[in-house]
Amino acid sequence: MSITAPDFDYIQRLVRAQAGLVLEPGKEYLAESRLLPAARKEGLNSIEDLVARLRSRPIDGLHRRVVEAMTINETSFFRDFHPFELLRKFVLPDLVLRRQAEQTLVIWCAASSSGQEPYSVAMLLREHFSSLLSWRLRIIASDLSEEILARARQGRYSQLEVNRGLPASYLVKYFTKQGSEWQLKDEVRRMVEFQGINLTAPWPPLPIMDIIFMRNVLIYFEVDNKKLILSRVRRLLRDDGTLFLGGAETTLNLDDSFARSELERSGCYHLRSL
Repeated sequence: MSITAPDFDYIQRLVRAQAGLVLEPGKEYLAESRLLPAARKEGLNSIEDLVARLRSRPIDGLHRRVVEAMTINETSFFRDFHPFELLRKFVLPDLVLRRQAEQTLVIWCAASSSGQEPYSVAMLLREHFSSLLSWRLRIIASDLSEEILARARQGRYSQLEVNRGLPASYLVKYFTKQGSEWQLKDEVRRMVEFQGINLTAPWPPLPIMDIIFMRNVLIYFEVDNKKLILSRVRRLLRDDGTLFLGGAETTLNLDDSFARSELERSGCYHLRSL
């Protein structure tokens, strides 16, 4: 069912105002695929009826659910591979040495969607850095959508999802088959704490971070919001911490406090020395 130009314009403005996300012209198909199920959940027959209801009332839970439906939830285990190799070969070995005295490590996966990224980090730690399991280790994962966070906490994935990026040995070791799905074992799920965070709204209190994954997120924001988010990251990241961005993302012309790693295809940034 197609969406009219005025209704798409309304959804564009709503998503930008509530989440800072840019829904570009040409993404009408995305709005149609996401909003029709949202309309049906409300007992409505069409997107037109849904938008009419949104227009008729002040911002409330329905608006939030619609915005969450429009957020991008693309993710996979060990997505793009190279950042996780960099994490395993360089970033974590260096931090293990630096943090040996305090034995504290904090990692944040922002916009973590259904949980594959933070769970990938958790499994990587168990496989290659088991000594960290006795440290004060925190893996914080956040997303705008409470619905997707609830799913992430369950740690239950389809055959298609575990086929995307997950090594077969990890599937055997860390998952159990339950019907047509795969359930992540509790030992891994307990390593990750999930919370709702809207990156363009005020952030809740967060600890100082050693590693921040904010991959394939900034591309959906306008320049002002990119600068806002990076300024907050700058204050949250330890002086020798590491920020991971997506392959198509950069801090260039946004925040000169960051310097890109010289390692090829890393998407890895550090704070410049004062």
